[in-house]
Formats: sequence, structure tokens, C-alpha cells
Amino acid sequence: MSNLPPLAERMRPENPVDFIGQQHLFDEGKPLQAVLKDDSLLHSMILWGPPGTGKTSFAYLLSKSAKRKFFALSASDTGIKSVREILEIARDMINTHQPSPILFLDEIHRFSKSQQDSLLSGVEKGIISLVGATTENPSFEINKALLSRCRVYRFEEPGKEDLIELLKKVIKKDPHLSGQNIVLKETDFILRYSGGDIRRLLNALEAVSQFSEKGKNGEIEISNETCMQVLQEHFPAYDKDGDQHYDLVSAMIKSIRGSDPDAALYYMFRMLHGGEDPVFICRRLIISASEDIGLANPNALLLATACLDAVRNIGLPECEITMSQCVIYLASSPKSNSAYVARNKAKRLAREMHDYQVPLHLRNATSKIVKDLGYGKDYLYPHDYKEHFVKQQYLPKELKDLKLYDAADNPAEAKMKERLEKWWSSNAKK
Repeated sequence: MSNLPPLAERMRPENPVDFIGQQHLFDEGKPLQAVLKDDSLLHSMILWGPPGTGKTSFAYLLSKSAKRKFFALSASDTGIKSVREILEIARDMINTHQPSPILFLDEIHRFSKSQQDSLLSGVEKGIISLVGATTENPSFEINKALLSRCRVYRFEEPGKEDLIELLKKVIKKDPHLSGQNIVLKETDFILRYSGGDIRRLLNALEAVSQFSEKGKNGEIEISNETCMQVLQEHFPAYDKDGDQHYDLVSAMIKSIRGSDPDAALYYMFRMLHGGEDPVFICRRLIISASEDIGLANPNALLLATACLDAVRNIGLPECEITMSQCVIYLASSPKSNSAYVARNKAKRLAREMHDYQVPLHLRNATSKIVKDLGYGKDYLYPHDYKEHFVKQQYLPKELKDLKLYDAADNPAEAKMKERLEKWWSSNAKK
């Protein structure tokens, strides 16, 4: 057993149909299946998704199927020097009429913006085909210039039925487990423990099969009880990439939303004690400051943003003081989701009604031709009027009665509502 590679490694997909829960990428005719079948379709790409969903497995298959040299690096333990060495090798290959190589860069979000810039020239000129893997949103973590030169493919967390089917398949197919008389009785605990991470699921299955006591008939029972006993004994209580990662941050945010600073602090320190990245926590606090507190107390967003800056500049453990201050402030603030609700309405409306014309008086009159067409004509400049306001039509005429923002019931928004009603119910004059 000790000489065997881990179960997750033994059960890596050998072809596209083996991928779990990624039919949108690997079914017949889908983009990544096409790349594995036809090397000429290869392009630079970012693979984005939770841990253990198949990003590295795809790179493994690509290294076997592509008719070109394959380099693999992890951004967590490499730097610009290694990238430049590979780019130099790639240039030499192209100069000798060899196909451009593939560079697989795992955890690409761990590269700084300047480190990511080192990839730009190679990707843009086709010197390399970059395959970057990340668990973080590329829109926030990948250099915009680099992102614009890559296609992004989203790896989804597998569903419950997919994971159960995988467990049955592995128990039957793996040469080691198939001879152990394993009985899959209950799956709730092991699925919850995995958090949708296939690698973690298979590692857990292997641990349970290895450390569980055999029954009277020599069978190894996979049940909620046996999984709980083995996994709680042999694995850490908190996994910052697994189920508790999402459960605890959810509990912290909901405690802030529910104005319970004690609970919010408790969950925050549960995460910090388990090794959670404080930057991740601060990003969630910033989102909460806008989504749950919003216009009821705009200073909440300023404090949450300042908290993130402090964490980056100070680091642990001292930044815990700043984070505690921020969490208590957010939980104790008045709450409003009016901006969040208005955003959802506006986003949906912009998607469904995007053909209405901007009123002529609001258009930008950049030339005599458009001025003659009425662009900018009769526009009223608000600063020329009392209280810097004048009534005029801003929305397209088809939407003149549209209402997206409804003020919530709190003192700050009550003043805003009163001001807006006063302006729009009057006839403002010079």
C-alpha cells in the first residue's frame, strides 16, 4: 500500500468522458474535448474553478495528447526566472520550426501583476500556449492585458449524484480498493466533508478504507459513522479549501447581516485559527459592506476597504485587531440592501431592454454633423440652477416611469428620499 500513489492520482481521468460534472467542457463537440482531439485548436486559456474539479487533470491529458513540448510550473513555488527560461527555450524551438510549446501554470493567481506581465509577450506572439489554472475569479486576480489574450473556462463543482457515481466507480475500478470488499452504505458525511473537491473525496475514501475496522464478513463499510470517526481523527478540523471554508464564511456574513457581532467575531476567528487567508476574509467584508449595509451607512464600505489595506500592510497577528474592529462595526451598523436590489433590477433591465435610444439632449455632440442632428440640444446644465438641480428627462422615453431604486427605512436613506422627492416634485428654476 505504501508504494502506491494516492487514490486521487491513480484515478486521474484517462480521457474526456472520465471527467466528473464538466459536461459543458468535455462532452462531444465541447471546447476542451475538441482541444484534446485536435492539437491545431490549442489556444491560451485560463481554467477557473474550485479545488479538485479537474483543472490539473485536464493539463495532464493535454500533456499526453498534444504534439508539442509541455512545461508545468506552480506559481506558488516559482518565479519570473523560470518563466523567462521557458520562453527562451520556446523561441529557440520556433526558430527551428518546431511547434510552440505549452506552459501549464498552476495557481496562476499567486503570480503578482508584474510576474504575470512577463507572460504577455510570449502569449501575444504565440511563442507559448499558456494554460493557467486558478481557484480565484480571473476578473480580479489575472492581469487584464493577459486575460484579454486568453479564453476562460469555468470548471463547476460536481453535483451530489456525480460524486456518488464516482465513489461507486472507484470502488469497483481501482485495483487496490476493488479487492477489499468495500460496501458503500451512506455518503452524506463523506460528501459534505469533501466540499465538492474530488481529490479530497478520493483521499477521504482511501483513508476510511485503510483505517476502518472490518466487519464480521470482512467487509469495510463506508457509512456516516465510520467516515466521521476516521476523518475527524486523521484530518484537520478545518480545511480552508473545503466545506468548512464556505460554511464558516457564510456564517460570518450572515451574522453580520443579522447584526450579531459576537457570532461574526467567533466565525472569523474560527477561520483565522484554521489558517484562512485574512485577505479572503476582508474581501467578503467589503462585499457585505455594500450588499448588506449599503446606503444605510456608506462609511462601512470605507472602513472595510481600509481594513483590507491594513491587512496587506501589517499582516498577522496584528491585523486581527483591525479585522475585529471592522467586523464589530459592520455587524453593529444599520442595514440596507436597497443598492443591491437596485443593482439586480438594473442589470436585468439592461439585459432585456438594451435597444432604447439615449435622448438626443443627453448625447455627446462631438461634431457639427451630430449637432445639426440635435445632439446635445436643449440640455439643461444642473449647476446653473438652484440647488444644482433642474428637472429634465434622463431615461429613454419608453422607460420614463421606470423605478429601480427604492429607499430603505433608515435615517440616512430617509434624507436621500426626502431630497429626491423635493427635487423631482418641484419645478427647479434658475
